[in-house]
Amino acid sequence: MDALQAGSTEPSTFALVGNPNAGKTTLFNQLTGLRQKVGNYAGVTVEKKEGTCFSQHGHPLNLIDLPGVYSLASNSPDEAITRKVLLGHEPGTPRPHAILAIVDASLLDRHLYLVLRLLELGQPTIVVLNMIDVAENKGLKIDISGLSHLLGTPVVAVQATQPKSLLPLRLAMSRLLTTPPAHALLTIDELAEPLQALATYGVTHRGLSPKIAESEALLCLSAPASCPFYPQNKQWVTLLEAYRSQLHTHCPHWRDTLINRRYAQVAGICERTITRAAGIPKTTLTERIDSLALHPLWGGLGLLLILGVLFYIIFAVAEIPKGWIEGGLAALGDYGEGLLPVGELRSLVVHGIIAGVGGILAFLPQILLLFLGIGLLESSGYLARATFILDRPMQRVGLQGRSFIPFLSSYACAIPGIMATRTIESTADRLATIFIAPWASCSARLPVYLVMLGVMSPTINNSPFLKATCLLGLYLLGTFSAFAMAWLLRSSLLKGETGPTIIELPLYRRPVLSFVLWEMWLRAKLFVVRAGTVILGLSIVLWYALSHPILPDANPAAQLAGSYAGQFGHLIEPLLSPLGFDWRIAIGLIASFAAREVFVSTMAIIYGVGTATEVGLEAALRTHTNSAGLNTFTPLVCVSLLVFFVYAMQCVSTLAIVRRETNSWRWPIFQLIAMTAIAYLASLIVYQGGQLLGLS
Repeated sequence: MDALQAGSTEPSTFALVGNPNAGKTTLFNQLTGLRQKVGNYAGVTVEKKEGTCFSQHGHPLNLIDLPGVYSLASNSPDEAITRKVLLGHEPGTPRPHAILAIVDASLLDRHLYLVLRLLELGQPTIVVLNMIDVAENKGLKIDISGLSHLLGTPVVAVQATQPKSLLPLRLAMSRLLTTPPAHALLTIDELAEPLQALATYGVTHRGLSPKIAESEALLCLSAPASCPFYPQNKQWVTLLEAYRSQLHTHCPHWRDTLINRRYAQVAGICERTITRAAGIPKTTLTERIDSLALHPLWGGLGLLLILGVLFYIIFAVAEIPKGWIEGGLAALGDYGEGLLPVGELRSLVVHGIIAGVGGILAFLPQILLLFLGIGLLESSGYLARATFILDRPMQRVGLQGRSFIPFLSSYACAIPGIMATRTIESTADRLATIFIAPWASCSARLPVYLVMLGVMSPTINNSPFLKATCLLGLYLLGTFSAFAMAWLLRSSLLKGETGPTIIELPLYRRPVLSFVLWEMWLRAKLFVVRAGTVILGLSIVLWYALSHPILPDANPAAQLAGSYAGQFGHLIEPLLSPLGFDWRIAIGLIASFAAREVFVSTMAIIYGVGTATEVGLEAALRTHTNSAGLNTFTPLVCVSLLVFFVYAMQCVSTLAIVRRETNSWRWPIFQLIAMTAIAYLASLIVYQGGQLLGLS
């Protein structure tokens, strides 16, 4: 029987911990395969990844993939979760039996600091030297047995992208608990009395083991807010504050001294275990690429070029599968027309369900290509460079470079982008990033952008280059507006110092295509499920609202105008007419608050686009005229509508996440009112200004 299973019928649990970009998640995916489940920790939006792997003897082992951290004393939400789980303080998550400390072997001198802190917890630990091939390519030779001896714990070298290299790790996991865990708690003389007193209290009054009590005491002295029982336990707080006051009086720099001691220990370990081969160039390929990629001028231009090429590929490649989907849906509509008798059921199926859901599914190829591009950039290591490039301009608007990753994630969807702000320690920085995240043009806006660009001009629609240029302009408009709003917020409502930025730049790597494609599959599944649930339900509701009450002798136009939706659209039309929007567009804007892409399906239902015998949606919008015989969707109206969608919130799910993330309704309500007002004002300026200039 495996050592981990000895004396217990329950599978043992390993926590994967490491610095960001150490390859922790790649290793987790390789070990667990498809045996994973993803959720959130109770009460917070920090992602909780759990999975099952099997030991060398076939026994199940539970794995928890914890957020990447640099320290155990930080107060950012994701690092706080890592600390709580490791100490057994997280409700609903039992303390792991053992730790897998994932280390980038090529950056051992940087990553060993966290390893020392993990060893101080007194848990059985395996140090996993990941990317050992990268270290060897850099000419680094690591004495693994010597490193294991100095750390007092097993050390295993792996290459997480190669499943065959994981056999030694599985063996080490199987026999880990046969040896006592290391507990080399590094302290200074000034800490001897406080640690002894606090640890004794933890053992006596809280039932902790001596090792856990001592480790917990050191963390609490460093950062009191890191303790889950602070400030509820009055006796503990009184004792803790007394010793903190004593330390600050007699040894004010004790924390700096302790950190320096740890780094000195890391330096000594590296000196004794790492040798560099002769003849290896001093500058690596990564460093040579970074000399251009991180250049103040060429780096920014390179980032802009990469995004432009990505958008061009999206349109140049996606048009063919988009045409296939549109043709298939049109044929399905024709089949429904021929199969079902004339009446409400046929109208519902063809002009409600097929037109509504199909209008969204046609844009699946573009959205998948966008996810593929972002996945390749992230997997290759370039996204960290983009963070570095944008750190300086973001500092100028009062944000830190770490805000870029949540903002970039929002280009796919604002919801995970807002959730990713948990890595930002500064509350002011975090709130400002949450506010501007919806201004990153998400994939839900993409169908609206594509339709409106096609309606504006057939020339744009038929040219991938022009469409990519226009789309890049819309994305840049949202981006620069977000930076301007961040500066305004950090200069007024959210004043304060901008937090420091620590950016770990990983080596450039060949993207792991299987993982990128797996993420694409998950995104596609989520998109299709959303189309089959939320958008399907809304399409049915919209069809009913647009076709009822039935007016017996009315023509189609009169029936639409007299419907429930038509009456409501006419009611709010005076509010939106200064923007160039009629009552039909008003219906689409209201419906799109549930999900932005619903605007497209609403227009498809309103204009009866559902079969191959009918013109496409873009052509239908381009040729539609109002009661005065004038085009409804003029180029100026299209631009006004595009600007409105760049700025408007139009997403109830995002508001719900903001409410959960900020634990208050004040911020999402303020965000909704402010973004809607800005969208209205910007659209008003565009339309009225265009009319003054004689544009149409």
